[in-house]
Parts: sequence; structure tokens; C-alpha cells
Amino acid sequence: MSPESPQFDRLWNNATVATMTTGGVPYGLLEHGAIGIRDGRISWVGPAAELPPSCCDAATTLDCGQQLVTPGLIDCHTHLVYAGNRAREFEMRLNGATYEELSRAGGGINSTVSSTRGASVEALVDLARPRVERLMQDGVTTVEIKSGYGLTTADELKMLHAARLLDNLPVTVKTSFLGAHALPPEYANDKDGYIDLVCHEMLPAVIDSGLADAVDGFCEGIAFDVAQMERVFDVAQAAGLPIKLHAEQLSDLNGAAMAARRGALSVDHLEYLSHAGVNRLVENSTVAVLLPGAFFCLRETQLPPIEALRQAGVPIALASDQNPGSSPVGSLTLMLGMGCTLFQLTPEESLAGVTRHAAQALGLTADIGTIETGKRADLVLWHVNHPAELSYRLGDLACQKVLYGGCEK
Repeated sequence: MSPESPQFDRLWNNATVATMTTGGVPYGLLEHGAIGIRDGRISWVGPAAELPPSCCDAATTLDCGQQLVTPGLIDCHTHLVYAGNRAREFEMRLNGATYEELSRAGGGINSTVSSTRGASVEALVDLARPRVERLMQDGVTTVEIKSGYGLTTADELKMLHAARLLDNLPVTVKTSFLGAHALPPEYANDKDGYIDLVCHEMLPAVIDSGLADAVDGFCEGIAFDVAQMERVFDVAQAAGLPIKLHAEQLSDLNGAAMAARRGALSVDHLEYLSHAGVNRLVENSTVAVLLPGAFFCLRETQLPPIEALRQAGVPIALASDQNPGSSPVGSLTLMLGMGCTLFQLTPEESLAGVTRHAAQALGLTADIGTIETGKRADLVLWHVNHPAELSYRLGDLACQKVLYGGCEK
């Protein structure tokens, strides 16, 4: 538990604490709880009645009024560094054009590539900052940001650099290199030639720069096949970089099983994931990241195999997939509600999906995702009394107070 006379920099007292730890109690819920913080870390958590009286005198104390405290939320899959927008394509989809048709006609990802290539690092930072700040209003304290709209070595590095510059905000930013996102126009009809560029020029430059925390890719008929993605992952893993994969969004190419077999942190989308793929995720402790925003915006009808994932015990994370084309979503709490209404998750599963399991999808479980002694003091105070309200309110619930490593922004 705790030392008899803990010393805190800050104390949140009289709170309903959703620790999101496992162990039988829904949400790891601790009613009438308290959280002590020292040097940016959680140094004590437990029933408020067990706090030694002396500790309250030395701390900056907040009476939470029995309101809910959760871990800081984690958006573990975003593409929020980009230029331009695709509102016109949204209109075209509503008029009947499919995602594949738009992509093959030069729209889709490549239209964002053109705008992003024309933007400076500074412009990309200025465009991305309000997107991150909007997520912060939802209690997001950690966000993953992918490249993938540059598709040249210089432009991919530019995107990753812009993402890292957002780290001057109080949120923690993790970056993923997504050079194998789409086929750029200069490599039309030459996927293998482009993968050569990714493997022999882009990835070595990214590795040398130190700008990427992981390597991602898009394994799909309109993107790259399993063998091409394996080539990318060979280079990434030889350099010690974790891998993840967009897989089984539009068809079943067995990309998720391949990535899981190689120890991927996560596989994402998964609408067409097979039962064999589910079993492979279990065997390799790979997280299934579900993206209800893209499912909704693309008007998909093929649900991910939720019950199979649940029964197999696969960790399920949720993320915004914030991007200009298939998921122009700015709210992670909206994804909590959509996870319940569209994917039939429970409110507890949805909240675990943006805390404990999202941390696992980024390889950060030792540091964030639950409220436990020793973890970083990323905490959110909400003006609600029960965690189910976070899913129930469908994205209209801004947080009351946020701590980033024990500090207010």
C-alpha cells in the first residue's frame, strides 16, 4: 500500500477513482478514494479513510467532491499532421462513390499527399496544434501521430518532425512512420519499386533521424500486400523498432495474422478479421485497435468480430483515427459512445480501450493507462459520478481538470 507518512506534491481526495486495473471490480472502481502524487508520479492510491492525517497538510489538496477520476485518455491511432481537407470527397461518397473508387481516381490519400508536400514543417505544426488541443479538451494526455501523407523521404521526415514539435504541448506524443501508406503518383503501377524506396531509403533515413517510435503500414488491396509489408517490417525490426499494421479494413488479406506473428504491438481496423486471425492475436498478445469513426464515416456494414475478440481475451483498444478523409473526428470521448453503439462494447470495455489497452497498443503499460503507484500522474477529473457516463454522453462532455505528469497545463 503506502508508507505510514507519505509526502505528496499534490493530493486528489474524496474522489470516485476508476483505476482501470483488473481484478474483479468493474472499472477497478474505488469509491471515496484518494490519489497522492510526488515528482510527477502516483505515489499513493487507496481509500481516503486510510490517508494519514499528516499528509494532507503538506500537499496541494483538491477535494474532488466524489466526482470521477480516470487515467489520462490515450488516442493510440491518429493521422492528425496533414494539410488540406477532403470535404468534397465526403460529398462524393455520399453521392455513391466508394473509398476504393476515390483512391483509384487519384483522390483519397493522394489528395492529402499533394497538400502536405506543399506545406512547411511550421505550417504543419500550426495546422495540427488545434487538433491536438481539441483532443486535450477530451482528457487526452497521450496521442500517437503517424506520418504517411508525404511518401517521399524528405516529406515523411517533415511530418515526423512536425509531430515531434507538438511535444511542446503538455501531451505526450508518440510517432509512427507510415511510409507504406499508399502508392504515390510517381510510382503508379510499381508497388514493389515504391517498397524498395521505403526499405532502402526512407526507413534508413527515419531510423537515423530517431524521429519514429514505431513503424506502421497499410495492408490492403488498394495499398500493399502481405509480402510487401513483410519487407518493410524486416528492416524495421532489424533496427529494433516496434511494428503495427492497418489490416483487414476492406478485405481479408491475413495481414493481421502476419503482423501478430511478428510480435506487432497492434493491428488496427479489423472489420474483415478471420477467426484464425483472432487466434493469432491471442498467441502473440497483439492489441486489436478498433476505429469506429472510420467505420461510421465510410458507412461500413461489416462489423469487426467483436464477440470472437472478447471471448478469446484479445485486448481491444479504441482510437479516433483522426484523418482528413475517412475519419475527420476530433473527439475521443465520442469514440467511447460509438464503440458502444456501433460495436456493442460495454462502457467498461470502451473506457479500457482508451486507457489500459491503448497504453498496451503503444507499448507503454509500464508508465500509463491505469491509476497505480509508480505510474505517471496523467489524471482526468470529470464532472460525472460514474464512468458509464463517459460513453453515454456521446462526446459532449469536456473534462473538468487534467494533470499531465502531475502538473496542470
